[in-house]
Amino acid sequence: MPENAVGGAPPRVAILGLGEAGSAFARDLVAAGADVRGFDPVIAAPAGVRQRDSDADAVCDADLVFDLTTGDEAEAATRAALSGLRPGTLWAEANTVAPALKVRLAELVAGTGATLVDVAIMAPVPGKGLRVPMYVSGPDAARFRDLLAPYGVDVEHMPGPVGVASSRKLLRSVVYKGLAAAIVEAMAGARAAGCADWFHEHLTTEFVRFDPDMVDGFLEGSYTHAVRRAEEMAAAAEQLTDLGIEPRIATAARDSLRAIAAGAG
Repeated sequence: MPENAVGGAPPRVAILGLGEAGSAFARDLVAAGADVRGFDPVIAAPAGVRQRDSDADAVCDADLVFDLTTGDEAEAATRAALSGLRPGTLWAEANTVAPALKVRLAELVAGTGATLVDVAIMAPVPGKGLRVPMYVSGPDAARFRDLLAPYGVDVEHMPGPVGVASSRKLLRSVVYKGLAAAIVEAMAGARAAGCADWFHEHLTTEFVRFDPDMVDGFLEGSYTHAVRRAEEMAAAAEQLTDLGIEPRIATAARDSLRAIAAGAG
């Protein structure tokens, strides 16, 4: 069983936000023997988790705090918890927010003598729980990694200050979430055009053929053929409009390629 550095007791972990991710983390920590307390204004704590009445109450005796509220609630939750934080507490800010916000939150937490680390959750939590891959950065990143190592948690230390881990995740999100949005839009068009089955099979075949040279090909091709590709995406956007689908992604791609062609890319 993992032990706290003080007195050989299990680490005391506070979970702020008991939604899908927070509840999964809490359950896994309890099962592993940690002393877990939690707060969520709407959701009750899972079995084995000490229910607390506020953010400050949840963190007041914690060695490690996981903030798993939401990006919109991250700053409010941090400010609400400040009066309960004590020197030496490690605050794991695991919401997906901009790096600049994580830096601001680190400054708030530092005023209490606690320390914030920037945690980026790099895969869906369902099915993985606490063992979901994570990036961590900040001065106390190694401490966070070492604290969770006995639980078999996949933590990759990203050298650098608070904000580095989140920056890496969000750069990747531009591709993955952008690709997902493009597929949703194109599939809606395929259904409207009566070729959804063909389109699904076609995409599946194309993705299997991806290789390490594809990224360079995308980059080089976009710059070399920006004018022609912008025209192609303008035609794609027009087709989606004719099919009754609003072409948000197609028009964004068109405008991006036009900017590259004009030298603004």
